[in-house]
Amino acid sequence: MHISRRGVLVGAAVGGGLLVAWTLRPRSFPTPLEAGNGEYAFDAWLKIATDGVVTVAVPQLEMGQGVSTLLPQIVAVELGADWRQVAVEPAPPSGAYANVPLAAKWSALWAPALSGSIDDSTDILATRYAQLSRFSATADGTALAAYERPCRLAAASARAVLTAEAAERWGVPIEECQARSGFITHDGKEARFAELVEGAAAREAPSPPPLKPEYAYETPIPGQADAPTDYPRLDLPSKVDGTHLFAGDVRLPDMVYAAIKHGPLEKAELVEFDSSAVAGNDRVVGVVEGKRWLAAVATDWWSADQAVEAMKPRFDVQGLANSDSVPELLQEAARSGKAYRIARRGDNDDALGEPDIARRYSIAPAVHAPLETATATARYADGRLELWIASQAPERAREAAAKAIGLSIEDVILYPMPAGGSFDRRLEHDHAIEVALIAKEISKDQPRPVQLVWSRWQEQLAGIPRTPAAALVWAKLRDGGNGFIEGLSFRIATPPTALESGQRLFENKTRWAARNAVSGKPDAMAVEGAMPPYGIADVAVDHVPTQISHSTARMRGNAHGYTAFFVESFIDETAAMFGREPLSYRIEMLGQDVRLVSCLQRAARLAEWDGGRDQSGQGLACHKMTFGDAEGRIACIATAKREEGGVRVSKISAAVDIGRIVNLDIARQQIEGGLIFGLSLALGSATSYNGGLPTNQRLAQLDLPILANSPEIAVDFIDSEQDPFDPGELGAAVCAPAIANALFSATGLRFRRLPLFSEGF
Repeated sequence: MHISRRGVLVGAAVGGGLLVAWTLRPRSFPTPLEAGNGEYAFDAWLKIATDGVVTVAVPQLEMGQGVSTLLPQIVAVELGADWRQVAVEPAPPSGAYANVPLAAKWSALWAPALSGSIDDSTDILATRYAQLSRFSATADGTALAAYERPCRLAAASARAVLTAEAAERWGVPIEECQARSGFITHDGKEARFAELVEGAAAREAPSPPPLKPEYAYETPIPGQADAPTDYPRLDLPSKVDGTHLFAGDVRLPDMVYAAIKHGPLEKAELVEFDSSAVAGNDRVVGVVEGKRWLAAVATDWWSADQAVEAMKPRFDVQGLANSDSVPELLQEAARSGKAYRIARRGDNDDALGEPDIARRYSIAPAVHAPLETATATARYADGRLELWIASQAPERAREAAAKAIGLSIEDVILYPMPAGGSFDRRLEHDHAIEVALIAKEISKDQPRPVQLVWSRWQEQLAGIPRTPAAALVWAKLRDGGNGFIEGLSFRIATPPTALESGQRLFENKTRWAARNAVSGKPDAMAVEGAMPPYGIADVAVDHVPTQISHSTARMRGNAHGYTAFFVESFIDETAAMFGREPLSYRIEMLGQDVRLVSCLQRAARLAEWDGGRDQSGQGLACHKMTFGDAEGRIACIATAKREEGGVRVSKISAAVDIGRIVNLDIARQQIEGGLIFGLSLALGSATSYNGGLPTNQRLAQLDLPILANSPEIAVDFIDSEQDPFDPGELGAAVCAPAIANALFSATGLRFRRLPLFSEGF
């Protein structure tokens, strides 16, 4: 496979991207961006060629969220480039691309001694950690928080030297020149970037460089759906015509293919297989034994998959994953398990005492089910490993692969590929380890690249689900019978998933070792989002860490995906108990959160809210997320009814406040996609485990929404100049409670578990 150094122009992008201003990082970093013939690199972040093409370095994973357009857009506008000549290029590992905000938020994962709270000292430590470990993970919607300003500074530096070069040639003041559409202009004169780049590259940029007005690149909101699209996504045309290269599209000379079979969950060791079953098969190149898996390598993947099945591997298993007892275990833990206070508002303990109303809720394990299963390609030769993989944490995957086959990390080259879906699945790097081991073993006699592809069944079996959870929620009500809540308490029983994931990601521990390392430890991220936005004076959020029979992992929405369900279901139940109209009831308790009130009112107008009564089938939910100084809010109204064979959601209306919007189309796509993902979590995506095997083994068994059953979606954005907030997880969190509340309106039945019709949980 050959990818040109200039990347791919508009309409055929392959990577995802971001830039970080070199001036914000220690000069000790070598310049990571390599210029090709006719190209000039401006520090570590962008290149301009003599034909005018501007190439933006992209160290974040493009997995459908649009980051390969969003951040290059910021660069293009700050630089004054022609969008038709902007290309993106996967960035090499470098401390220059450190994701400091994410490292700070995850500080308790890579440095357990830290509390996880972000103060000045934690921020300094996170900066140094992220730089030195080349931590550029794609997660938690941190692209804008981490890279917006550095992108602008990098582009402004390049614009400054281009302008200075043109001004000197013309003998005019720099401040009278402008950069626009790939040209520097002055009083009727113009010069292309391509003409100026050689001279500009030799100039010293001002420090700090002058930025354009703060919101110059913002896509206008007025007109909403009719707003012009000045920055179409770079990756869409190639995804539509099939030329976009995902991890599974890598093709190398003399490449062979590997299929794999894993043991049952949770702790299985390979003990026996019948190698004679593939003897004489000229398509089979070799067989590779792992400690907990068996792989067959063949000239085509189908032959490899048939071969590994024919060998009938047997495993010695311990602690088989079974979910029969998990619901009861979690419910009992929520009632009486050892709890840790994670968050507290107010100081009136009486308001948290004997409840006036109490409810229990439960969540089943949910699987990621990305369209592209785990896929990686590796080539091992002369003591070096090349790795083509889609990873949300590429440097951690690189380290894990190096360790698995006894190499130094400098001897592993990772080529980042886009992901065909992830939902945080690609934070795990188990397939990177497997393909490294397979490639090394297969290359003993003859070095050959190997592509490992998990079957859908193996993705279901060996993938790690979102955690199950149970919650006990109770409230103390104000005297007077209007249902106003004075005290609210949450006891949430769930494994410490974030800590467990951190052990796998940062410590490269096995699944059961990671679980054991964090057993019984409180995890603030496991209950994130449970502190309600309402102006309730006294609120307590407790985590009851609970160990179950299988590992758990992060998933889109993370804890918000179930805490929003707990909060908004309980609020709706309380309103119904006192005959309160759900919209006005919420607004009454929101206190000073004017932005969320605006979302609720806008959503009500958009959906033609009728109060959710008289079996109207309308249900309401709202939610707030915070990251650093940025806040995102959403209000959602779902229209649903129960039909023969399932639930029909006919319409979802959402009003969203995510602060300043950089690209309206991408923001809308993220909200719409999040709502559909939330719909899948509400009605399906779950599995149980029996004898170490998932009971749902195919996509068809997950009750995922198909196009014919997808609802009409209407999304409205509220104009704001607040810090921008990533919209990717808002819809995923708020959709399920809105649908549950809609079904109560339609049927009078209250659903307190996800998926809404799951058994056991």
